[in-house]
Amino acid sequence: MKITYLGHSGFLVEMDDACFLFDYYKGAFPDMDEKKKLFVFVSHAHYDHYNKAVFDLRGRFAKTRYILSSDIRGKENDTSTVDGEQGGDTVFMKPCEERELLGCRVRTLRSNDEGVAFLIQYHGKTLYHAGDLNWWHWEGESDKFNTVMRRSYQSEINKLEKESIDAAFVPVDPRLGEQYVWGLDCFMKRTQTKCVFPMHFWGNYEVFDRLMLEKCTEDYKDKIMKIEREGQSFSL
Repeated sequence: MKITYLGHSGFLVEMDDACFLFDYYKGAFPDMDEKKKLFVFVSHAHYDHYNKAVFDLRGRFAKTRYILSSDIRGKENDTSTVDGEQGGDTVFMKPCEERELLGCRVRTLRSNDEGVAFLIQYHGKTLYHAGDLNWWHWEGESDKFNTVMRRSYQSEINKLEKESIDAAFVPVDPRLGEQYVWGLDCFMKRTQTKCVFPMHFWGNYEVFDRLMLEKCTEDYKDKIMKIEREGQSFSL
C-alpha cells in the first residue's frame, strides 16, 4: 500500500487494483494507474476539502465511484454532482450509513463540524479518514460549546474501538493551541491503529516536531508518520 500526501487533508492511497483519493482540493492530480478502480471520497463541502475538479477524472479509469458527504448534494447548484448521481457513479452518504461499492465497504461517522468521516474496508485493509471530525476545543468558545465538541467526538471514536485500522488520517490543527493534539491522542488511545497520518495542519510542518515532544504521544509516536512536504509518499 502506497500513501501520498497531497496537501492539507488530501491523500492518495494506492493498492494493487484500486486508488483511493481523499479530500483533494488543490494542485495537480497525482499520477495514478488508470487501469485500476478509482474511489474518490469527499468528507464535506468546505472549500479546503472539496474541489469540483475531481469530476474531471470521470471516464479515465477502469471504474470510478464518487463517495460524497450528503451535505454536498446540490451545493451551489453543483451540476457535476447532479450529473454524477444520474450517471450512477456517485453516492451521497449521510452519517451512520454503510454501502458496498465495487468490493469496497464504506461506513460513515457523524462529523461534529460538517459532513462525515469515512471508515473503508477493501481487500483486507482498513482505512480511516476523519474529514473534520475532531476534538474541536477552541479557547475563545464557551465551556458548553467545548463540552459538546468533546462528547460528540469521543462518542464517534468509541464506535471504532473494535476496528483494526491499517492507516488513519486525523486532524492536528495548530489553531487550537495546546489542544491541537487532543483529538489525535484520543483516537490513538481508543483504537487499534497501525499508523496515523496527521493532517489539517495548514502547512505548518513544525507540528510534527511538537508531536514528538508531547508526553501523551510517547506510547504511539512510532506510529505517527512524519510528513515533510506535499507529494511525499510512504510505503506500508
